[in-house]
Amino acid sequence: MIREIIKNIEAGKEIRKNLIALKEACKEGAGRHGILYALQNDVEMFYRLLSDTDAKVRKNAAILLGQLGVQESLSYLFEAYQKEETLFVKSSYLKAMRELDYRKYLDFFAKRLEALTNMERLPENRKHIAEEMRILQEMLLAVQGEKKHTFTGWKQVNYMILLTNRDHREITADQLKSHRPKLFLAGVQIKTTDLQAVYQVRTFSEALFVLPDCPTVSVPQEASLEERAIAVGSQIVDSSFLTFLKERHKGDGPFYLRLECKNKMDLKQKSRFAKKLAAVIEEKSKGALRNSTSHYELELRLVENKTGNFNMMVKLYTYEDPRFAYRKESVATSIQPANAALVMALAKPYFKPGAQVLDPFCGVGTMLIERSQIETTGDLYGLDLYGQAIEGGRENASLANVRIQFINRDFFDFRHSYLFDEVVTNMPRVIGKKTQGDIMEIYTKFWAKIGKHLEKNGIIVMHCYDKEIFEKTIPKTRFEVKEVFTLSQKEGAYCMVVQYVS
Repeated sequence: MIREIIKNIEAGKEIRKNLIALKEACKEGAGRHGILYALQNDVEMFYRLLSDTDAKVRKNAAILLGQLGVQESLSYLFEAYQKEETLFVKSSYLKAMRELDYRKYLDFFAKRLEALTNMERLPENRKHIAEEMRILQEMLLAVQGEKKHTFTGWKQVNYMILLTNRDHREITADQLKSHRPKLFLAGVQIKTTDLQAVYQVRTFSEALFVLPDCPTVSVPQEASLEERAIAVGSQIVDSSFLTFLKERHKGDGPFYLRLECKNKMDLKQKSRFAKKLAAVIEEKSKGALRNSTSHYELELRLVENKTGNFNMMVKLYTYEDPRFAYRKESVATSIQPANAALVMALAKPYFKPGAQVLDPFCGVGTMLIERSQIETTGDLYGLDLYGQAIEGGRENASLANVRIQFINRDFFDFRHSYLFDEVVTNMPRVIGKKTQGDIMEIYTKFWAKIGKHLEKNGIIVMHCYDKEIFEKTIPKTRFEVKEVFTLSQKEGAYCMVVQYVS
């Protein structure tokens, strides 16, 4: 079949159709090796097609050369790219060259990107210019890496939204009284000139910046998708957004961002809108703001509100969240650090300084690390059957500078020379291969054994998703439930504080 397709192309029969067939064959079966074998590694005829009078033939020939990956094709593709006058074809040459070693043309590509940035955009060329710019940016970044900006805005006036557990927003607000906290549905709003102090608080999951002059972006409701993208993009670029970024960073070059649009559009519409919006932002900012799905420094988050307009927020990746920098390793069942910190904050009144603490299902150690952050402890012990989790826990604890004795062992076989004051743990749950019956058995065995490791009046702080199993299995005579905190009604997540009374 491949040989027949090649013969048809050589004979000039339905060239475009046969090029498309070869492109598909390249993805399947023997793939590129089979085609190169049939061609005897001679791709000369495709070079000739790069100057065909049919633009779509040129486009498909270029893409195919990229798929075949013959390095000698680079100079032919580059020459054709320079000569090409049809905009929708030019990006095809770039896609092909992207599959080869194109480093010697980097200077040319950088100048071309700059020229496109300053090129006048018309309705008929806007889409193709944006596509060519996107690929050029990706190619330059892939070789040169992004020129990262360094965050310097720790003492700037920052208006922020801290996303928290909705049922326990006051836990975060109470720790930020000097930053004018205001509760709202998803968390806490603050105004601060001491960002480092904000990051002493461990109970928020995400920090977003808000621009005072542009907290919301108006969306013309009756307009077309493209008109809405132009209107939204224009407002963003005309706001203090770029000034906000420059005032809080040092370093030259454009800021690379990703767009996150949360609205009622279906996935196809949302994708089209985001692409058009990204192109408008790049055009209006003259390349100072550039869209990238992989090499971004910030996220521009647009969330549709009740009026149909967008709330606008900015998430920066130009600095690392210092609170959870230790969390380099995790497993599928790991608790998020901010959730673990919230559990510890809720249970803090029950902790005592210098407590000996055990986690019988420790995973990568997050619960123990967060316990160590809220009150001084004595010895910390973590057990887990999963060896990879134990190794991850050791690395995380080392990065957190917390000394934990990790043991790769089943808790139900554990023996120890002294009793513990506290147990903190993220209980196993019905997930993956674990059934409800499996979890019921774990809880039953846990209650039967845990008393052997606790001092009288010792405390158990348990993050769990199986409240009904918890209630069915806990022995009422030996354990007293002190408090139950709902963490997520939707997910069925709870923090249980239990005292061992006998």
